[in-house]
Amino acid sequence: MDATGRTSGAVELRHLRCLVAIIDTGSFTDAAHELGVSQAAVSRTLTALEGVLGVRLLHRTSRFVAPTTVGVQVLARARVLLAGADELVREATGGHTRLHIGHAWSAFGSRTTEFQRRWQEQHPETELRLVRHNSPTGGLAEGRCDLAVVRAPLDLTSWSHALIGHEARCVALASDDPWAGRRSIRLDEILGRTLAIDRRTGTTTLDLWPEHERPSVEYTHDIDDWLDAIATGRCVGLTPRATAAQYRRDGITYRPLRDADPVPVHLIWRTHDAHPATHTAVALATDLYRREHGPAPGRLTRPR
Repeated sequence: MDATGRTSGAVELRHLRCLVAIIDTGSFTDAAHELGVSQAAVSRTLTALEGVLGVRLLHRTSRFVAPTTVGVQVLARARVLLAGADELVREATGGHTRLHIGHAWSAFGSRTTEFQRRWQEQHPETELRLVRHNSPTGGLAEGRCDLAVVRAPLDLTSWSHALIGHEARCVALASDDPWAGRRSIRLDEILGRTLAIDRRTGTTTLDLWPEHERPSVEYTHDIDDWLDAIATGRCVGLTPRATAAQYRRDGITYRPLRDADPVPVHLIWRTHDAHPATHTAVALATDLYRREHGPAPGRLTRPR
C-alpha cells in the first residue's frame, strides 16, 4: 500500500463487473448469484477494487448497499468501459454481421437512402452502418470502416478498389450570388472568382485549368468549413452532384457545371482483410449508379 492508501495492482474488468452487479442487484448475495461466484469472492473483489483506487465505493449495512459520491462516478465510468469491452468482443467474434462503409463527404449521394433500404431488404443478416470520417480514405486507413466511398484524387495502388460510377460536377454558390439564377455555369467562368478547395478530402484541384490560368483559392478543412466559406459569398465551390444531394443547406445553391469531366466514384477496401460482403456492396452500388447514368464499369482491381 502506498502513501495514498492504494494497493499495488491495476483495475480489471472483473472488478468493474463486480461493482456494477452489486449495485444493479442490490446485494452481495444476489451479485454473487449473477456472477456465478461465492459471496466471499464478491466481497474480496470489491475490496480489491477499493484498494487499487484508494477510495471507498459503497456504503454497506445489513439492509442495503449504496454507492458513495465517488462510487457514483466510478460506477458511471465502469458502465462505459464495460460496454466498450463488450462491443470489442462482439466485433472480434462476430464482426462480419456488421458492415461499416466510410465516406469523407457524401456517401452515395442521392442513392444513399436507396442503398440503405435495399441492403436492409436483401441482407438483413448484416447490419449496415455509414461512417463519415474526414480523411482521404474515408476512415479506411484509420480502421474506422470495412470499405469506403472515395471521390477525391487518391493513389489507389495500396487498396483493392472498384469503379462504381461517375458523377457530374456542379457549382456551389451563395443563394444571393448573381449566378444562382442561372441554369448552368462554364468552367472558364470560375477563373474570375475565388474558389474554395478542401485539400484533404475535396474532389477539386487546380489541375482542371491550365497551369498559367487558374482561379484564386481559399483552402478549407472539411465539408462544413467549405460550405461556411461559400455561404458568405466570398467563394464558390466545385463538387460532385452527390454533395448537392447530401448537403442541402439554407444559403447555398447548386448549379450544373459545364465543360468539366465527371468525377469517378470508387469503393476501396483492404486487400488482405476484405469483409465477406464487400463484393455484394460493390454490386449494389454499381447497380444504383448504372440505373441512373447507364452502364458503369464496376471493375474490381487489386493493388499491384
